[in-house]
Amino acid sequence: MPHGNAIEISGLNKWYDDYHALKDIELNVKHGERIVVCGPSGSGKSTLIRCVNSLESHDSGSITVDGILMKDEASINSIRAEVGMVFQQFNLFPHLTILQNLTLGPMKARGMSRKDAEKRAMSLLERVRIPDQAHKKPSGLSGGQQQRVAIARSLCMEPKIMLFDEPTSALDPEMISEVLDVIVDLAEDGMTMIVVTHEMGFARRAADRMIFMDHGEIIETGTPEQFFEAPKTERCKQFLAQILQH
Repeated sequence: MPHGNAIEISGLNKWYDDYHALKDIELNVKHGERIVVCGPSGSGKSTLIRCVNSLESHDSGSITVDGILMKDEASINSIRAEVGMVFQQFNLFPHLTILQNLTLGPMKARGMSRKDAEKRAMSLLERVRIPDQAHKKPSGLSGGQQQRVAIARSLCMEPKIMLFDEPTSALDPEMISEVLDVIVDLAEDGMTMIVVTHEMGFARRAADRMIFMDHGEIIETGTPEQFFEAPKTERCKQFLAQILQH
């Protein structure tokens, strides 16, 4: 495991016109650490992880990913090569087969041969438990299967860090666990990851550390045990009371 931190965020601020979306965020993520970020809607969770691979620009402060300081287009491209991201929507190309969706990136961006890209894609489809779907189009798959394809597609680029932005929020309830099980498997393999989610059962199973955000700030951070059994702030207690009722 490399030394130092996988991600270092210092003094991070983000504004949308007059709206202060992220306020002086300080966050270090170790290599191999699994972090779950939770909090009410509009608390800045998704904005925070979108800043990590520069899908959103930040206004002040610094972000360093795998030793690379984000400062210009070259550094952003280097960081994106190290970071995989899975969104709420699956963002698969509807006109391509699942296998083609997975091989496109490695062949175009990494210069991999079709044969090697297909071999890697098939091994990752095995890993997310849907190798039999390789030759279908996305429309032939359930939402849970499509999200597992989206995870496999990110892994095809061999990222060192994975970001998940509410990966189960667009899914029917019975499909949520199949996607979370795949993410738990990745976590157990030691992948560095930040997961924005409301799935608290998953957080207890997979997180090394919980981060609770509200109004653009990190309000509380700690182990899952501390977070669930002994939250320190009133705001966190209220949030947990609400979310654990459902």
